Amino acid sequence: MTVDKHTTGLIHHPYVPPGGFEAPAPGVFKASTVIFPNTAALHARAWKDKSGYTYGLHGTPTTFTLEERIASLEGGLQALLVPSGLAAIALVDTALLRSGDEVLIPDNAYGPSKELARHELAAWGISHRFYDPMDPAALAAMIRPATRLVWLEAAGSVTMEFPDLPALVRVARERGVPCALDNTWGAGIAFDPFDLLPGQGDAPVGVDISVQALTKYPSGGGDVLMGSVTTRDEALHLRLKLSHMRMGWGVGANDVELVLRALPTLALRYEAQDAAGRALATWWQGRPEVTQVLHPALPGSPGHANWQALSVQAAGLFSVVFDARYSAAQVDAFVDRLRLFRIGFSWAGPVSLVVPYDLSTMRSRAAWQGTLVRFSLGFEAVADLIADCEQALAGL
Repeated sequence: MTVDKHTTGLIHHPYVPPGGFEAPAPGVFKASTVIFPNTAALHARAWKDKSGYTYGLHGTPTTFTLEERIASLEGGLQALLVPSGLAAIALVDTALLRSGDEVLIPDNAYGPSKELARHELAAWGISHRFYDPMDPAALAAMIRPATRLVWLEAAGSVTMEFPDLPALVRVARERGVPCALDNTWGAGIAFDPFDLLPGQGDAPVGVDISVQALTKYPSGGGDVLMGSVTTRDEALHLRLKLSHMRMGWGVGANDVELVLRALPTLALRYEAQDAAGRALATWWQGRPEVTQVLHPALPGSPGHANWQALSVQAAGLFSVVFDARYSAAQVDAFVDRLRLFRIGFSWAGPVSLVVPYDLSTMRSRAAWQGTLVRFSLGFEAVADLIADCEQALAGL
C-alpha cells in the first residue's frame, strides 16, 4: 500500500532500531497508549504482575525499573509510585480504611498527614486519634476493634524524636493491626523497615508498609515530586495496587528518569549530609542561645538510645530550640539574616535549608517551650555554614 510520505509515512514508519543497546542510564519510555501487536495480545496481556504493558498508568519499562529498585532499597518485594510523599500516605489510607474504621497517628507525624485525617478521612467517616510515639504501652492501650491502621514515623517530623520502632511494630502485630511507616527520613539507608524483629527462619519481620517521599533523598535535587509505597506481602500489595489503579495515580517518565539517575549516589549523599548535619548540630550544642538540639544521633536528644539500637546512620536534618527569652520575631529575624541557608520547605537537596516553627500549633501536648528552627544540610562546606550561623546569631 502506498501512503503519503509526509504524514502517514512518518507516523507509520517501518524502521525499528536494533536491540541490544545498553547504557548506564535506563531508557525513558513515555506512554499513555501502549500498542498491542494483535487482539490476542490485547485480551491476554496482564499488568498486575508486571508481565506486560497495557496502559501508561499501569506501568512502563521506566516506572517498573524504578519500582523494583525502590523495593530492593527498602528491603521489600514490590513498590508503587505516586506523585508525592503525601500521595503515598493518602494511597495507604484510602486503600485500607473504610467508614467506621479508625487510624492511629503519631502526635509528631508529618503535618499534612494529620490534616488529611482531620479533614478528608473524617468526612468519609474514618476516625483518628494521635498517640505518643515514645510510649509503646500507650499505643497498646489505644488499640480497639475499630483500629484498622497504625502509622509510624522515624524520626518524628520537626522535633526529631526517634521512637522504639521494634516495640511499636510488636504492639501492632500482637493485635493484628497493619502498621505503615513514613520512612522518608531513613530513606532505606538508615535501617531496614521490614527487618526490625526476630523472624521465623529467614523471614524478616517489620512494618507492613513503608512509604517514602522520593522527593527527598532518592531524588536529591530539590526538583522532583514523587512518592513510593513498598510492601513484602503480595495480597497487601495487590490491594494497594488496585486502589492505585482506580484512583489514577501516575508519575511522569522524566521525573522517574531523574530519580533513577540519582539513586546510584544515594548512599554517598546520605552519608555526606549525615556527617555535615552531625557536625553542625554538635556546634549548636555549645551555643548559649539554644536550650536543646534535636538530632537522633546526639546523646540527650529524645529517643537517641532507640536510634542507636537500630542504626549508625542519620539524615542530615536537625532542629534547635531557642531559649524562651528570645521572641518568635527575634528568631525569625535570625533566620532572615542567614545567607547560605535558604528559607524553604523539604530537605535532602544540594542547598541547605532552614524553617522556623511554632510548635504550639503542631502538637497535641504542650511539651515544648521556645521557638524551634529546623536545619536541612546540603553540600556546602560545614565551616561556611557555621560562619553563616555565627553572623546571624550576632544580631540577636
